[in-house]
Amino acid sequence: MIDEERRGHIAVVTINHPPVNALPVAGWFELARKVRAAGEDPDVHVVVLRAEGRGFQAGVDIHELAADPTHRALIEVNRGCWAAFAAVYDCAVPVIAAVQGYCLGGGIGLAGNADIVVASDDAVFSVPEVDRGALGVATHLARFVPHHKVRALYYTAASITAAQLLAYGTVERVVPREQLFDTALELAETIAAKSPLVVRRAKEALNAIDPVDPKASYRIEQGFTFELNLFGDSDELRQAFVEKREPEL
Repeated sequence: MIDEERRGHIAVVTINHPPVNALPVAGWFELARKVRAAGEDPDVHVVVLRAEGRGFQAGVDIHELAADPTHRALIEVNRGCWAAFAAVYDCAVPVIAAVQGYCLGGGIGLAGNADIVVASDDAVFSVPEVDRGALGVATHLARFVPHHKVRALYYTAASITAAQLLAYGTVERVVPREQLFDTALELAETIAAKSPLVVRRAKEALNAIDPVDPKASYRIEQGFTFELNLFGDSDELRQAFVEKREPEL
């Protein structure tokens, strides 16, 4: 589900969960463990977070949530997402996200917390949470686009392209898909060649001066998701998605 390999001082963490890399509860916690462990290894200077398949990451496994009438899976997947996003943000070394195809929901949370994002020229970014009866990752979307654009994308569940984000300066490079991994490695190698002590302190310092704590901010968003699940709309929206039909609201 989550693969990890080393290339010199670079740890490559790969999401590999067909068909769309939507992660179940266990996958989110596994991803958190592997990113955190990579950062704790003194021999690792940089982490590259990437994915196999058509797209980078498609959020949570809606089928797993819809199949659990107790909502235990919902509680656990929220904890898993929080842990994975926090692991990327708190990773002691820079994290470079290499995004191809679609980057949806939880994928925005991962890429938004990365230090650097490179993307393929076919990459699109979207937060479809409102259409799925949930809330979340507005915190991380706001690390990509300005305030009013966040709201427009969030309410409409519309997509934004890698090229548009490049214009905002929040995606570092946009390249053909076949060059994506090499581009991420090139950036990683540049950083890995620098003093690991200085780079680790730079990561710590940059996090310390962030105007918004993404962990606390995202946790507030999750509270609204729990609130929504006391109403019937969230269950119906999830079930309609699973059954590939229009919701009855």
